[in-house]
Amino acid sequence: MPVPQPFIDGLPKAELHVHHVGSASPRIVSALAARHPDSPVPTDPEALADYFVFRDFAHFIEVYLSVVDLIRDPQDVRLLTYEVARDMARQNIRYAELTVTPYSSTRRGIPDAAFVEAIEDARKAAEAELGTVLRWCFDIPGEAGLESAEETTRIAIEQQCEGLVSFGLGGPEIGVSRPQFKPFFDRAIAAGLHSVPHAGETTGPQTIWDALTHLRAERIGHGTSAVRDPRLLEHLAEHRIPLEVCPTSNIATRAVPHLDEHPLKEMVAAGVPVTINSDDPPMFGTDLNTEYGIAARLLDLDETGVAALAKNAVEASFLDAAGKARLTAEIDAYTAEWLGR
Repeated sequence: MPVPQPFIDGLPKAELHVHHVGSASPRIVSALAARHPDSPVPTDPEALADYFVFRDFAHFIEVYLSVVDLIRDPQDVRLLTYEVARDMARQNIRYAELTVTPYSSTRRGIPDAAFVEAIEDARKAAEAELGTVLRWCFDIPGEAGLESAEETTRIAIEQQCEGLVSFGLGGPEIGVSRPQFKPFFDRAIAAGLHSVPHAGETTGPQTIWDALTHLRAERIGHGTSAVRDPRLLEHLAEHRIPLEVCPTSNIATRAVPHLDEHPLKEMVAAGVPVTINSDDPPMFGTDLNTEYGIAARLLDLDETGVAALAKNAVEASFLDAAGKARLTAEIDAYTAEWLGR
């Protein structure tokens, strides 16, 4: 019997792989597009649905960057960040590590300090007013090369952003090798940040090995191709290195042909820790609650199994021990109450 969607909707959750600009709702994207009429992004929310249909991963990146281009001043940054938190709160997301790409804004002329001040102001307001705790992963946009890596690393280290917990690498994988970013990850790790690069989404298992070996990855963003390498699966399981799985995203970007072919079940069967995430939810017509429903179907889970997935995300997060204990207890209490009805 399928898990009732109301159970998933009310379940306290954490999300670990979700992008800042990629979480902009059609309402917010339309408002930003109206403020910046030189953009190709439609101002009509209905037209955005067609705009967000992707031919392939390269086309997704093209569309994504056109939305990034709408974030042009600190007011845009603050508005976007707070509204993303509002959407998360509606889904009972209690904690999220939001992937932020400072380089996309600083290259538009927003000063480093102003950018950090805007996201931090929104973060503090979201926690106080909405009850959703946000932390940041500053990521390198791989397609922008080593210049963007240097800038992202500098901002991460110099700005001393209070909510910053990790350092990532996103963008296209094809033609963007992981090893070249080693010096930047070394500096970020030395500064106390966790390593969470994307790898193995549109390339093979070697990209994941490179992320583990050269970037000292503690979690892997996507990791879809890991199932093609049994030795890699064994390594991930043995060392408890989680994969941040985003099912609908993988279909939308054509990384996986169909949901029924998604490798999530093989990952779990191999003992690899997995977390469920939405990646760029409005762009893919999804949200975290929908992704949990998909995962429940793919893995044939009951309510207890779905709650265990939610606890996986808490355990894999960079939340402090006390915070993990509180959120885990909240998940258990919610599940026990639901099952006791």
